[in-house]
Amino acid sequence: MYNGNGTPGAAKAFGRLLRFYRERAKVTLEVLGKHTSYSKSQVAMIERGERKPKGHFVQIADAVLGADGALLEVAKEVTASGVAAWFEDYLLEEAKAAGIHMYANHVIPGLLQSKRYAEAIFRCAVPALDEDEIESGVAARLARQQVYHRTPRPHVTFVLEKIAFTRPIGGPDVLKECLLHLLDIARLPNVEIQVMPEDRHTHAGLSGPFVLLETAKRQGQLVYVEGQGGRYFLSEQPDLGDVFARYGTMRAQALSPEVSAQLIEQVAEKL
Repeated sequence: MYNGNGTPGAAKAFGRLLRFYRERAKVTLEVLGKHTSYSKSQVAMIERGERKPKGHFVQIADAVLGADGALLEVAKEVTASGVAAWFEDYLLEEAKAAGIHMYANHVIPGLLQSKRYAEAIFRCAVPALDEDEIESGVAARLARQQVYHRTPRPHVTFVLEKIAFTRPIGGPDVLKECLLHLLDIARLPNVEIQVMPEDRHTHAGLSGPFVLLETAKRQGQLVYVEGQGGRYFLSEQPDLGDVFARYGTMRAQALSPEVSAQLIEQVAEKL
């Protein structure tokens, strides 16, 4: 379930259509790149759905390839989706997952963010985003939170470092609002939030954040990892089993959901 203003998978759909018209017109990646001021590799990334077209790319490509407005029409969904092209594959899996389990270590994750907190996160982006990109990004992020209420309800758990609750992104008022929003989500019967105490000398998640997904009817598992240099899924053993085991150990090392909620309430009261 993804009910943002755009369509999940829009970037891939646009990329397939772009490739169809380019090959039909017998135009190479390099030639299309010269027309649009994009490199050959950038055009290829757009065709693979890994990058969104920006600027006048769509208008120029539509004219050069003789698409008669088809590329312009499909591009509207890409613009409205509010998420990075490379994130669409993850969203499709998250929307249908039977279980979502997340470890985050520097900010409150998108599935728990309030509107103003999400906006503050987008305003931290480098390079800076346009206002319409921020608006659509916030809308898409908040729309993701409908996943808690779909039928059947997924089992959703979080292990979060305490710094995520104390770093005042957007200012103390914005952080407090987000913490109260987060506590409302934590009261849902299918959600558990645990805090990793800051005084632990070590724990099983020091290799970095990740998301674990149990696929529909729990017939399979996926691990999603995202970083500065890229993002990827793990779907094969033994890597898959190792990360799930790591998360189980982390949940045992973290504070209980009840104690975690008390700690988050105390942080919010002091803001």
